[in-house]
Amino acid sequence: MNDAILVTGGAGYIGSHACKALADAGFLPVTLDNLCLGRREFVRWGPLIVADVRQVDVVAATIKEHQIVGVMHFAAFAQVGESVADPAKYYANNVEGTLALLTAMRQTDLRTILFSSSCAVYGSPDAMPISERTLPRPINPYGHSKLMCETILTDFAAAYGLQQSALRYFNATGAEPGAGIGEQTATRLIARAILSLLGQVDAFAVNGDDFPTPDGTAIRDYIHVSDLADAHVTAMRHLLKGYPGGCLNLGTGHGYSIKDVLTTVERVTGRRINAPIGPRRTGDPAVLIADPSLARDLLGFVPQRSDICTIVKDAWLWHSFANQRR
Repeated sequence: MNDAILVTGGAGYIGSHACKALADAGFLPVTLDNLCLGRREFVRWGPLIVADVRQVDVVAATIKEHQIVGVMHFAAFAQVGESVADPAKYYANNVEGTLALLTAMRQTDLRTILFSSSCAVYGSPDAMPISERTLPRPINPYGHSKLMCETILTDFAAAYGLQQSALRYFNATGAEPGAGIGEQTATRLIARAILSLLGQVDAFAVNGDDFPTPDGTAIRDYIHVSDLADAHVTAMRHLLKGYPGGCLNLGTGHGYSIKDVLTTVERVTGRRINAPIGPRRTGDPAVLIADPSLARDLLGFVPQRSDICTIVKDAWLWHSFANQRR
């Protein structure tokens, strides 16, 4: 039998790509997802358990039934603006959910977990690029919830022998069109821009042009979701072999402004985007760029599809295909 990995949130955008990468690498991904955001049709490489990660008894039973050897934990809400408006939702789901998952793991003596964290833990650092030595100072409840989970994992590792790692990734984007999975909601910049071109988003706007950046728009480090998925598989193998865990940045080390990205979308699609300037989103830093050298040194991780043109081409193919099916 293939080693089974429990993937919480495996019916979601990043989780489903991780499941495909796990299957390609010879693992059996077992998805646990309440489907409040995930899609049933995205679960194609292993079984699906429809449950909330906070259902400790169900999670523990799943671990036993499928002889799980490790966990990839993606189940979380991840919208910065929403977290500012409704922090209770984020602490209940993200933090309490992680504690419940760890409780189930302790009950079943499962000690290996890979946590989906975020560059949001850094807040708005004074210096770029951001390394793992940068002091975490979140500026929104989403970032706070991720940092709280990282702290819990560190404490559990010290007290209970947990083998854990937190992958702090930057702006996940793109899709694997041939796999029939991709972004299903218009929450990220590239998806929103493309869906506006396809008539699926009515009110697309640039979130602020008064940042202290060369063109006034926010700068981000964009990483292809397929590269993220491959990094998760490599990191899980690393943990299963007993190597030390810890926090690792996943990014490219290159930043693009919103205007840079929209120019690329127009070039790839051959279409003009109507992009009026709107207000900044609450809690948005001006610049976030990763120093990815530690993941490269420890895991040998080098992104293969994360140049901005390839990201946009793959996203365009996915959304065009999904739009045709509507």
